Amino acid sequence: MNCPKCQAQAADTARFCPRCHATLRYVCPACAHEQRHGGTCEKCGVDFLKYLSAVVSSKKIEADRARDRTRQNTTLAKGVLALPFDMGFSLLRNLLRGLRGRGPQ
Repeated sequence: MNCPKCQAQAADTARFCPRCHATLRYVCPACAHEQRHGGTCEKCGVDFLKYLSAVVSSKKIEADRARDRTRQNTTLAKGVLALPFDMGFSLLRNLLRGLRGRGPQ
């Protein structure tokens, strides 16, 4: 086959052009179907860009939730360690902040 970008000869099984490194075969992120052009999958119809942006945004949301849980656990641990010094006021303050931050449910 010929590369669509530089017209160099490439093997039919090549994933990238050996001369200009252009992508010759695309793999669908949803169904793993291989095809010669990007954009949308010929087999399942998934738009590559939309699919990948949705995956990235869901991973970002998961990471934000994990960071918030870690922050809450760290604050609790600090309050427990400070208990002998401030008689539990830091724990009480953090508890009241947590209740105020949740709002009506």
